Amino acid sequence: MKNQSVTGNLDWTTVLIYSLLVLMGWINIFSTSIPIEFTTFDFGDYYGKQMIFILLTIPLIIVILSIDAKIYEKFSFVFYILGIVLLLGLFVFGKTVKGQTNWYGIGSFGFQPSEFMKTAVSLLMAKYLSDAQVFLKNTNHQLIAFAIIGLPVLLIMFQPDAGSAMIFLSLILVLNREGLPEWYLWTGFIAVVLFFAALLIQPLYLIAVVILFMILHYLRARRIDRNPIAYLVVFVSSTLFILSVDFVYDNVLEPHQKDRINVLFSDEVDLKNEGYNLNQSMIAIGSGGLIGKGFMEGTQTKGGFVPEQHTDYIFTTVGEEWGFVGSTVVILLFVTLLFRIIYLAEQQKTKFSRVYGYCVATILFTHFFVNITMLIKLFPTIGVPLPFFSYGGSSLWSFTILLFVFLKLDANKVNEW
Repeated sequence: MKNQSVTGNLDWTTVLIYSLLVLMGWINIFSTSIPIEFTTFDFGDYYGKQMIFILLTIPLIIVILSIDAKIYEKFSFVFYILGIVLLLGLFVFGKTVKGQTNWYGIGSFGFQPSEFMKTAVSLLMAKYLSDAQVFLKNTNHQLIAFAIIGLPVLLIMFQPDAGSAMIFLSLILVLNREGLPEWYLWTGFIAVVLFFAALLIQPLYLIAVVILFMILHYLRARRIDRNPIAYLVVFVSSTLFILSVDFVYDNVLEPHQKDRINVLFSDEVDLKNEGYNLNQSMIAIGSGGLIGKGFMEGTQTKGGFVPEQHTDYIFTTVGEEWGFVGSTVVILLFVTLLFRIIYLAEQQKTKFSRVYGYCVATILFTHFFVNITMLIKLFPTIGVPLPFFSYGGSSLWSFTILLFVFLKLDANKVNEW
């Protein structure tokens, strides 16, 4: 089949949703950062800089769509190594902001390599898993897949940036989709549940609950699954893990990480200090009511009560000024985008494109889910931006690259027969 125009094969539904999210994001950034006495458009303010970032996505998208789709697969390892080098360079040339050395300072602008590393990891993951000889039931193949994810996670944790590291770890969902044994997911999920439960429940009571669950599992399991050694290993591991939680909490976690956990689970927090951000964000969202206070009419927003409102807390502006209706529209746009990407991924002719599509959906979903839920006290406060919405060039460009590389692969599928 002859090559067709990329724009002719491009999924314009996804492009439209992307454009709407970017536009709505800028409108809310404008509302959070515009001075009360607005006279002229200032490209030095947050809304002005974000406009520049948005305009620069146009040539960026053109370049992405103009490159031969095979380049992304062929040079995936090169992109990955380049990303690792940039992450390593932070330890020498990085700029430290709020205790995290995860930026390169370029004048008044910053460059965060971990954001772009998400595309590199996704490409290499797709390349590796698309190899016909790779089976994720094989331990060696599992280790290689884990290493692709684990190396950038290790470097990012040293910055330290737990939020970005968590995004990379979410790619285990893609590995599960491609054949990774489910016990890996269950182990991770149970470990998280036990960690937080151990902070709220006395260890002996929690161990008793574990024993009860194991007894119930034993009674319901098939005879061939009743391996006493396996049950013993699970019990000992769970017990040691539960008993170690207090030590980890007291001696490993940083003070700000403890504060975020305390804010989530405790009612006795100082609302003027560690509980301030979350309390103000919930006030802002709750005050919007059904239809919101109106564009640029948010008292919390205009009063500057919500810190970092143009970045990680941008959704509080949506809640306050556009209310439940506006918040629902934004959430539905994100959900539609995610389902559209998953649908397109299932239509791909090559495993590389399909796996990459699932990586894109997983990364966007994790960002979206964590960012929204942390503002309404359903998830610990972690610094992750809302895709296409939050202020920042690195954030906007990295998500744009991540998405449009997939759209390029999707547009090229008509040539893969």
